[in-house]
Amino acid sequence: MIVDSHAHVSPHWYEPVEALLIQMNEHGVDMAILTQMIGQTDNRYQQDCVKRYPGRLSSVAWIDVDAPDVAITVEKLAREGVSGIRLRPSSCLPGGRLPQAWRAVQETGLPVSCVGSAEAFNAPGFVELVAKLAGTTIVLEHLGGSSAPVTTDEQLAIRRQVFDLAAYPNVMLKLPGLGELMPRDPKTWQSGRPFGDATSPLVREAVTAFGANRLMWGSDFPVVSSREGYGNALKLTRIALDELPDEDLSAIFGTNARRVFSKH
Repeated sequence: MIVDSHAHVSPHWYEPVEALLIQMNEHGVDMAILTQMIGQTDNRYQQDCVKRYPGRLSSVAWIDVDAPDVAITVEKLAREGVSGIRLRPSSCLPGGRLPQAWRAVQETGLPVSCVGSAEAFNAPGFVELVAKLAGTTIVLEHLGGSSAPVTTDEQLAIRRQVFDLAAYPNVMLKLPGLGELMPRDPKTWQSGRPFGDATSPLVREAVTAFGANRLMWGSDFPVVSSREGYGNALKLTRIALDELPDEDLSAIFGTNARRVFSKH
């Protein structure tokens, strides 16, 4: 089974779910985790998609963390069957208290899909928060950083520092397509190698740091269409990891995302 852990759909922005399903069917992807757009607190479309296509989709909701009733919202979403909550990195409050949204997620048992920069993931306050949430699965998006290619030694060093969070067993990473991590090389396109012979060192280092059981592939649909495209995001990333055992590949490209983001 192949599971896409990171896809966006909307009738108002990006593409509707039917466009995603076309790509999934074309490239043999069995299931996708619908990851709500930043700022969109109305999650009804995603939830409706899950109902319309049973077994093919799960929904990770976005919430307003500053709303006074955020805990009630999280509890309601959990009852309605969402598979996770998408949050930005945060810090513990004075006295080591958890922010209200993170405390609510902890109480429901839902996993978190966490979107932020490498700098935010490295912040001491976030590291402290992660340590206090040992029972909550926190999946860092975009391999622990932004979706822009890593092109300088400084950017590489900051991203590598994020991998220190592997010391916390509840932290996982979403592994994107290579077009998100590397600049394309037009000279090699005709050979079918848009990134030349190189593979981002971050991919292998992520496997070493976290192990195959704490990584999950995600396409970033439909944004991936402006990079290498949906099919290549799957194919080229698999090629980059083709030396791994089949069991590890199955975990990264399917079973991990299904295990974490199945309905709770």
